[in-house]
Amino acid sequence: MTNSILIAGTHSGVGKTTVSMGIMAALSKRNLKVQPYKVGPDYIDPTHHTAICKKSSRNLDTYMMDEEYIRKSIEYSSNDADISVIEGVMGLYDGVDSTEISSSAHVAKTIGAPVILVVNVHGMSRSVGAILKGYSEYDKDVNVAGVVLNKVGSQRHAQMIKDALPSDIPVVGALPKNQNVSVPSRHLGLHMASEEDHNLDELAEFIEENIDLDSVMSLAREPAKPVTSVGTIENKEPDVTIGVGMDGAFCFYYQDMLDSFRQCGAEIKFFSPVKGELPDVDGIYLGGGYPELYIEDLEKSKTTSGLKNLAADGMPIYGECGGMQYLCSSYEIDDVEYKMADLFPAKTRMTNKLKALGHTKAEADGEFINGTLLGHEFHYSITECSRDAKLEYEMIRGKGIEDGKDGLSEHNSIASYMHAHPATFPVNKFVDMCRKYSRR
Repeated sequence: MTNSILIAGTHSGVGKTTVSMGIMAALSKRNLKVQPYKVGPDYIDPTHHTAICKKSSRNLDTYMMDEEYIRKSIEYSSNDADISVIEGVMGLYDGVDSTEISSSAHVAKTIGAPVILVVNVHGMSRSVGAILKGYSEYDKDVNVAGVVLNKVGSQRHAQMIKDALPSDIPVVGALPKNQNVSVPSRHLGLHMASEEDHNLDELAEFIEENIDLDSVMSLAREPAKPVTSVGTIENKEPDVTIGVGMDGAFCFYYQDMLDSFRQCGAEIKFFSPVKGELPDVDGIYLGGGYPELYIEDLEKSKTTSGLKNLAADGMPIYGECGGMQYLCSSYEIDDVEYKMADLFPAKTRMTNKLKALGHTKAEADGEFINGTLLGHEFHYSITECSRDAKLEYEMIRGKGIEDGKDGLSEHNSIASYMHAHPATFPVNKFVDMCRKYSRR
């Protein structure tokens, strides 16, 4: 494996995203090949990583993927990189419920990556030592190898803290407050990378001035855990085409999912429902995103009016969260009801409160989804189904659409609030369904 470093925080909002993005930008500016990763099911941060590093960022989540899957994913995706930089999630030890599963610590242990801990030191001095001691000793299998002090008030403030810290954990950086390197956010998190005009030179310069990148590189030289070599993963010669909605409304996709389609023999053709595009394909995948921000364009879109006939003809269509909402009969926002694709007899309504957030587990025994499906859900809407709606998922964990069920099904189409990962999603079955449809 390529040398790795994991950037974790003491808690959410401590500045680990800025530090992670900044280190990626600064190392890239040094003409190093940086392979980025994100712990957890986040879709948004990886878009920023990808824009900075010019290499697709991948998610590492020990709930949705087993440990061997993660190690193999890192091996084949980082083999041409100089260093892998992994952005953590929440606090270092925060996982599913009260477990370590899906935490930054669990990922660090899984791949043997040393951790740089980001601490917001505003209003503290010697107390930072107690925090660092607790984080470094809580789990001896987690290697807290360095610390970045964020939001220091002055050089004197930084020196006071350094003098109080354990001598065996070096301070690799001390960052003053800087509003120019923050990223705007909204109800589902940060803005997507495509929405921001990043000044990467300013971000890289800020990190270069305040973090010892040579020390970061040195810490990253610790060996990662070995894995049975996966060799070169090659895509099959494509014999089927899958359309993937890709625009501001539909933009939440795991790189691993897209890669899995290609490995199963599918060519991916991106298209924009917002612009009314509807390509000549054998199946369609609509991920999550922000359909509510483009609702008027979607209501008028030729894509919207054309999907129902394709589904009735038997074309396989798969939708997740925003994609599922789009495939319902209507979407109500601020008391205005907008007509949607009408594949499923259900109506979605946007709310101003969080309705579901967390990892999910579902069981299904349908022709397409058969077995256990692991994923996550995150939405500010509710979906109400008609009596004749068919729901295929039994939720073991998570809320789903209603009454502990998820997975609206009609013809060869299925859609859910759950975002799935190819570690358990039957990509090969979906591609085979598209293949059968194309040969009818």
